[in-house]
Amino acid sequence: MIWLTWKQHRKQALFAVIGLAALAALMVPTGLRMHEVFDDSGLASCLAKLGTDPLAANTAVDRCNALSTQFQNQFKSLSFVGILFVILPLLVGLFFGAPLISREVEHSTHRFVWTQGVGRLRWALVKFGLVGAVTVLLAVVYALGVSWWYAPMAANGNGRFGYIWFDVQGIAPIGYTLFAVALGIFAGTVSRRVLPAMAGTLAGFAVVRIAVETLARDHYLSAKTLTYGLASTQGPNPASGDWVLGQGLRDAAGKLVKANAQVGCPPTSDAGSCMKEMAKQGLGPGSYNWQLYQPGDRFWAFQGIETGIFLALAALLLFLAVRRMRHVA
Repeated sequence: MIWLTWKQHRKQALFAVIGLAALAALMVPTGLRMHEVFDDSGLASCLAKLGTDPLAANTAVDRCNALSTQFQNQFKSLSFVGILFVILPLLVGLFFGAPLISREVEHSTHRFVWTQGVGRLRWALVKFGLVGAVTVLLAVVYALGVSWWYAPMAANGNGRFGYIWFDVQGIAPIGYTLFAVALGIFAGTVSRRVLPAMAGTLAGFAVVRIAVETLARDHYLSAKTLTYGLASTQGPNPASGDWVLGQGLRDAAGKLVKANAQVGCPPTSDAGSCMKEMAKQGLGPGSYNWQLYQPGDRFWAFQGIETGIFLALAALLLFLAVRRMRHVA
């Protein structure tokens, strides 16, 4: 049974290895270059001096921002590579999971296999186990590689919580990939045809991923608030990796005067004239900057929660797939 499974899926495994090799050919040279520039330009040491506190001195932040702008201008084109990284788990689900059962049923080979001393449950355990093991291996290699590749960009203020980038780092890609494979398997038991199973996998994966990312993720843990004065010599620290959920300007009573804005007096400006300018914008004495955020040090907690969600969904889908197999004639 193990040999049969390998024989059926060796082409898929070969294509997956070729795909990883092609991805490595892109990531290794560009990643080495980004790490080199990140260190040699002084940006790494500058951000390290800022620390991880939510606030940092404006003068120190300005120095790092100048280096950061140079780095971003040099490597901004690579940000689009993140879109490719996001769809890789889906591709594994489409080409590993969706055909697993649907192809057998579509070609009617399941009748032969399941009547030759190999019961449906044993067939499912071997198939799901081997495909799952390969899937985990591919996902681990992919996640480690992308996490290393993206590290300079994450430290440079893009943040590990950023949309798209959170999804391609850490352990979350393992959960996404297993979910995609399980969804493909389940879709195959429903449609019993390869192409409809792939279409169902694509639609289901997109809906669940978007729903979790936009509706659930920012509520995993209670957000924190950050406040600082309009004339403060400190501002948000770009090296903290915090995920800003909302920000604005509030008056002394705490009323939100202006959303999605942060202001401060330039270090060289006269305090009196600066505050007069603030008053013209409706910001009287006692007004302050306000931020709602998830601290950057919660990254691994969020990764663990989200991975757990998708692993639980994958387990549920595999359970339902096994139950549906009993009704496949």
